[in-house]
Amino acid sequence: MFYCVRLQWFFFPPQSYLNFFSFSFFLRPMVPQLAAPKIPEGDRVDFDDIHRKRMEKDLLELHTLIDVHFDQRKKDEEELIGLKDRIERRRSERAEIQRVRAEKEKDRQNRIALDRHRREEDEAKKKAEDEFKKKKVLSGIGANFGGFLAKTETRKGKRLTGREIKRKTLGERRQQLSMDSMREDALKQQAQEMWNCIYQLESEKFDFIEYMKHQKYEIIVLLNRIQHAQKFKKIHGKGKVGGRWK
Repeated sequence: MFYCVRLQWFFFPPQSYLNFFSFSFFLRPMVPQLAAPKIPEGDRVDFDDIHRKRMEKDLLELHTLIDVHFDQRKKDEEELIGLKDRIERRRSERAEIQRVRAEKEKDRQNRIALDRHRREEDEAKKKAEDEFKKKKVLSGIGANFGGFLAKTETRKGKRLTGREIKRKTLGERRQQLSMDSMREDALKQQAQEMWNCIYQLESEKFDFIEYMKHQKYEIIVLLNRIQHAQKFKKIHGKGKVGGRWK
């Protein structure tokens, strides 16, 4: 490839300009003439066929993308349906669990209420029995004491003291013994009878003391229960007796 020789104008004198331009003209590169390639007669390009094939390819790719899209959409819909089914099934299971739990809680509350009602009825019945026993004991003691006073007043016409009652009782029970005319066997028999009588009296005395202790204990217990019931009634107001509020 040829290149033009670049020379500065000040190296040449003015009279040499013409020679310089003449020399530069001969040193310019020679550009070859380009011509269109010749296409053989049998290998002509069909642009319509190329365009048609490209359109078919694009259409095939589009169909492929559409199929992939619908397949993915179908999978998403199936997953969504499965998720909805699981949510609905879980909701049904939770509702069933809540229903069973509510029934158990209701049964438990009913049992608690029934036990409370039964316990209150038992307590009310026990209190009523205690009141009845107390009234019976007090009425029995009052009746016995009143009867004893009535008998004493009937006999003497006036009220006796404890010492007088004791002397009278001992006078009625004590018997005069004439041991001078008794033989040894009779004395032994009389002593045995006296010992048996003393033994019987001591037994009755012991039983009476135990009975009085028991009665005294019952009276104290009843009084304590009455006081406790009165305190409870003052604190909590009306009580529940016989299963009904009064």
